[in-house]
Amino acid sequence: MPLDLDLTASAVVDDPYPYFAAARTDAPVQWHDGLGMWLTFTHAAANAVLRSRSLGRLWSPRDPAQPMPFFELIHVNSLLENEPPTHTRLRRLVAGAFARGHVERLRPRIAELADRLASDVAEAGAEGGIVDLIPLYAEPLPVQVIAELLGVPESDWPLLRPWSNAIVKMYEYAVTDAQREAAERASREFVEYLRDLVARRRTQPGEDLVTSLIAETDAHGTRLSEDELVTTCTLLLNAGHEATVNVVGNGMTALLTHGDQLSRLRADPALVPGAVEELIRFDSPLQLFERTATADTEVAGVLVESGTKIAALLGAANRDPAVFAEPERFDVARADNPHLGFGAGIHFCVGAPLARVELQASLATLLRRFPALALAEPPQRRPEFVIRGVRSLPVTVH
Repeated sequence: MPLDLDLTASAVVDDPYPYFAAARTDAPVQWHDGLGMWLTFTHAAANAVLRSRSLGRLWSPRDPAQPMPFFELIHVNSLLENEPPTHTRLRRLVAGAFARGHVERLRPRIAELADRLASDVAEAGAEGGIVDLIPLYAEPLPVQVIAELLGVPESDWPLLRPWSNAIVKMYEYAVTDAQREAAERASREFVEYLRDLVARRRTQPGEDLVTSLIAETDAHGTRLSEDELVTTCTLLLNAGHEATVNVVGNGMTALLTHGDQLSRLRADPALVPGAVEELIRFDSPLQLFERTATADTEVAGVLVESGTKIAALLGAANRDPAVFAEPERFDVARADNPHLGFGAGIHFCVGAPLARVELQASLATLLRRFPALALAEPPQRRPEFVIRGVRSLPVTVH
């Protein structure tokens, strides 16, 4: 019997986890007529989907009748949307560029940026005023970190967030014509901007990742093409930035509504690294990740026929009681936490080390600077399912 679950319904968007739990009791993998694909509801099934070599990321235009050439460009060349051998070559080059010390180079700068934004929050919340943490803190920090990583001048930082916002709207299952047009326009503007940045770095190298990507070669002397380089930079902004914003938003919502856990974390800042992993597990910023079968593949007893899609529901996997003790309990000291928030297998997030440094600095800074931080009003959740987050987080800081 097909699954009856509307992922766009407001009740599901507000809190999908009870629906996942109910579905999990029926079967680990179920067919969804509306989406035309299988969905997983257990950790084991999601993990199998992410790791299977016969379930791949096969990019195809969302609607061939409405071409989006720039949006297609930044996906067809992406390491996220390719399988071996193309993925192997791209991953090796991108990982090699990252290995040139960029995460450690940025560690002190990330702490500095977080502290600077915290000062803006403190000023806005002076004398007990209400402050929205999303636009003042959660949104600008990852933009600034990615900009520093890529070597984008500070004067251009305001360009990045609107581009990312418009592009990621296309990953949802209900997209308007206006959103489609905005995504294509943002893709074109971002691609043109990055082509110019790459051209400048070819003649004026810096300490940034773009310079490292230009210089990186594999064992055969192969380099990234310009399209691949531009696509990699776009992926780092869209995937890294959007996820980080929503971990901070979802995570601070969880902390501010679980006072015992917030107090525990304040009392022992050494818990911050583990707490970040729990923030990712408890309310996953990315809820769904698709794969397409390149051959008939069995997942949890279900045959996924070649050419058929199956999606790992990461939010469901991260609340699976077979893997997580008391999965509905938010526990900043959770020790055994094999969440799938960064993916698994060959598509495991290449930027995970940087994301962890950024999230730890973000959380530690808020705890240190604002000992009286508290919710002022209920958070307003974003209306999308796939990329889960809050768009408004009103707090008081004094």
